[in-house]
Amino acid sequence: MGYDIERFVGYVNEGLLCSICRDVLEDPLQAPCEHAFCTACIHGWLVHHSNCPEDRQVIDVSLLRPLYRYMKNDLNRLQLHCRNREYGCEMVCSLESIDRHERECEYSQIPCSNAGCSVQIERRNLDGHLAVCEYRSRECPNGCGYTILSAEDTQHNCVAELRTELELLRSEMICRVEEAKHEMESRLDSQRRHMVQKESILQNEIEELKSQMSRMMSDVRSLMAAERQHRQELEQAELEKRELMELLKGLQKDCRLTTAEGSRKSNFRPLTRLESVKRKPREVTVI
Repeated sequence: MGYDIERFVGYVNEGLLCSICRDVLEDPLQAPCEHAFCTACIHGWLVHHSNCPEDRQVIDVSLLRPLYRYMKNDLNRLQLHCRNREYGCEMVCSLESIDRHERECEYSQIPCSNAGCSVQIERRNLDGHLAVCEYRSRECPNGCGYTILSAEDTQHNCVAELRTELELLRSEMICRVEEAKHEMESRLDSQRRHMVQKESILQNEIEELKSQMSRMMSDVRSLMAAERQHRQELEQAELEKRELMELLKGLQKDCRLTTAEGSRKSNFRPLTRLESVKRKPREVTVI
């Protein structure tokens, strides 16, 4: 439904009236045929009809669009009275700001905030009503801290209320302790499963490291054996080298001696020496 045209100050253009309720447009929508309607009005119309109420052209909810901007601006500039005018509010404001004003209007009728009270009262008088409302709540004057209603004054028992409050707190504490216990048990189970899984992974890693260590030790022993064999071969080669060097020095000495005694003897003795070398073969290890 639209805004009552009687609330408006001055002339209202015919194009700003709803084609169904004939009041000023509220949350307007426009059909392809350019007729405008209140959102609630056109939706209610299309439940039972499938055409425009003005020219009977076929329309559908999906074809409805927002009002043209220039029409929306004209609509927002219209001046109207507050709906609480009958209660004494004399405010006149634009349609664009009327909702904000009416939400805060001091003459608005609002319900009492006390539970059980059905009184509707103007916002400006609410504080005065709350001070005398028979359903108002207040703290017990005896100091138990319980909030009571005026109608319950004769039935209020501080000891009974405190006992009830204590039982409620006790029950709440038990529930919280149980919840904390369950949560801790759940966390411990989760951590225990995690530790078992971690232990299994570490055990597998340790076994793998042991296997690698065993292979490395085997390789080291093989290398050490090869190194010992190589060292022995080097020592043997060095020994043979020294023997050959001594033999060579002996040959050189014989050669010098035979040269001094004469060419005939020098030819005979070196040959005899060389023949003795040939008769004593030696194995030389090549490094």
